[in-house]
Amino acid sequence: MGRIGKEVSGQTLCFIGFVGMCLTCGIPMWRVTYYIGANIVSGQIIWDGLWMNCVMQSTGQMQCKIESSLMALNRDLQAARALTIIAIIVGFIGVVFTFIGGRCTTCLKNESSMAKTVILGGILCIIGGVICLIPVCWSAAYTINDYENPLVPATQKRELGACIYIGWGASLILLLGGIILCTSCPPREDLYPNNPNMYPYQGPMMGPAGPYAPVKTYAPSVAYSGTYVPNKPYAAPAYSAVPGQYR
Repeated sequence: MGRIGKEVSGQTLCFIGFVGMCLTCGIPMWRVTYYIGANIVSGQIIWDGLWMNCVMQSTGQMQCKIESSLMALNRDLQAARALTIIAIIVGFIGVVFTFIGGRCTTCLKNESSMAKTVILGGILCIIGGVICLIPVCWSAAYTINDYENPLVPATQKRELGACIYIGWGASLILLLGGIILCTSCPPREDLYPNNPNMYPYQGPMMGPAGPYAPVKTYAPSVAYSGTYVPNKPYAAPAYSAVPGQYR
């Protein structure tokens, strides 16, 4: 897979994961309670979310109530509010960075800067996926423990809602997309750029290694017949009184 294919696939996965995080935060289906009375007419379904609670009657009527107080929620949902908002913000910044540094856009011109921006966006998407995974797993563990608790009445037992599964899927997709984007390594910087005023240097040609042989000496072609006189006196030239003239 080429670099453009990696970026497009990573951007698509990160965008899908970001949409999944938004759905996880907005849909009031973190916990679901099914209650059936003496007959099916009195049955109802209760949905618990981060921002509102909804009750659907067996007749098809639905009533939703917005949570007016944060302290009315359980601890896991209180933390889920903050963590999902942080995950959405981090994921949004990461997705924007991936599109800014992508080769399919013209926001940046330098290849190295584009690759580094894409890698930064992938890292932010991975962080957003991890942050989104924490409240989803926490709420799922809380709901399972509450469901298996024998002291809780059967009419108050809650089950995992659709948002838990959407959050798991969105986190995994964000992690996968971020990992793919992080593999878009920047090109190597050219230490010796193409300069028309520079000439390429070719090193000496080295032959194959052979047996060692001493350096060959050659006899002089003409014998020196002169005599060497050490400490020969040297007469200094005489200078004229007029500048620039010699005698």
